[in-house]
Amino acid sequence: MRKILIATDGSASSVEAVEFGLELAAEHEAKVIFVHVAPALDAIPEASYGFGGAVAHMPHVLTPFDHASLTDAERLATSGGVEASSKLLVGNPADEIVAYADSQGVDLIVVGSRGHGAIASMLLGSVSRGVLSESKRPVAVIRGLAALPAAQAVPVGAS
Repeated sequence: MRKILIATDGSASSVEAVEFGLELAAEHEAKVIFVHVAPALDAIPEASYGFGGAVAHMPHVLTPFDHASLTDAERLATSGGVEASSKLLVGNPADEIVAYADSQGVDLIVVGSRGHGAIASMLLGSVSRGVLSESKRPVAVIRGLAALPAAQAVPVGAS
C-alpha cells in the first residue's frame, strides 16, 4: 500500500477515520491524501420558497471553515511523521471522493460513518454508503466510538 485517501469533514467519526488512516499509513509507510468536500450550493434561508416549494440556492463561497478539517488532519499527520497532502473539493461528497481517488490512483479510501441506522441512511443518504457503492477501490468505513450510543461507548476494560 503506497497511497491512502482519507475523507474528513471535522466530525467525530471522521476524526476517528483520520486517526485510523494515519496509523495504517505509518505501518505501511504510505502517503496520505486528505480530502474535504464543500457543497457547491448553499440554501438561502431568508429567501421565500419558489414555485412548487423549491428552496432558493446560491453558489457556496469557500470559507476558512471549509479548510479547517484539512488543516487539523495535516497537523495530525505531521505530528505522526506521515507524509500528507490535502485537497478541497466541491460538489457531491461521494462522487467527488471516488472521482478524486481514481484520479490519484490511491490504494485505499478511508471514510468515517456517523452510524445512522438503515432507515436514516435511506432517507438522508450517506457519504460512506455512497463511496462504498460507487468505488471500485477498497474502502474502509470507520465506525468507531463516535458512532456508538453513549451507553455502548465505554472502552473495553473500563468499569
